[in-house]
Amino acid sequence: MASVPHLAFSHIGFHVTNLEPMERFYTEFMGFTITDRGELDTAIGKQKFVFLSRDPKEHHQVVLATGRPGDLKFNPINQLSFRVDGFADLREMHSRLVASEKSGQISELRPVTHGNALSLYFRDPEGNRIELFMDSPWYVDQPMRVPMDMSLSDEALWKWAEQHARSLPGFVPMQEWRDRVEKKMKAN
Repeated sequence: MASVPHLAFSHIGFHVTNLEPMERFYTEFMGFTITDRGELDTAIGKQKFVFLSRDPKEHHQVVLATGRPGDLKFNPINQLSFRVDGFADLREMHSRLVASEKSGQISELRPVTHGNALSLYFRDPEGNRIELFMDSPWYVDQPMRVPMDMSLSDEALWKWAEQHARSLPGFVPMQEWRDRVEKKMKAN
C-alpha cells in the first residue's frame, strides 16, 4: 500500500446561527480580516459564507457559514485553538477576555495549564469553545488540565507552571518528546 502523502492542516469552517455578531466577534475581537464573502446554493438551501484570515498567504483560516439550527442540544465543535506568539500576547488577550466576559460578549473564561501549553479557554458568542495558547518548553502526558492564576507576575506564573509540569507523569523537555514523535512518524 502506498504511504499517505504529507498533509498540513489549513482551515476550519463551521455553521453559525447568527452570522453578523459572529462576524463582528471574529474580526473585531479575534483580529481576523474578511477575505471573501458570498452566497451559495447548497444541499441545505441558500447559505451565506464569510471567509476570514490572519495570514495573507492563506485565503481563509476560518469560514463562517449560515445554517446552524438554533435549537441544537449539543455543540459538536470541541474547540477552535489559536496559538499566540508569547506570554505578553497571552496576557493581553486575557485582559481583553476579562473585559469581554464582563460585557457578556464571551463566557466561561478559564485560564489553565496543560503542562505543554498555557491556555485561555472561553466561549464565543454562540457558545463555541475557543482556546488561545502558547507552547511551553515541556511535555507531560495528556490529557492534563489545571487552573492557572493569571494574577501572578510573569516570573511567578512561569515558575509555578514549570514546577507543576515537573511533578507530572511523562515530564521531559519538549524537544525530547518531539524527537521521539518524529521517529515514530518516520517508522509509520
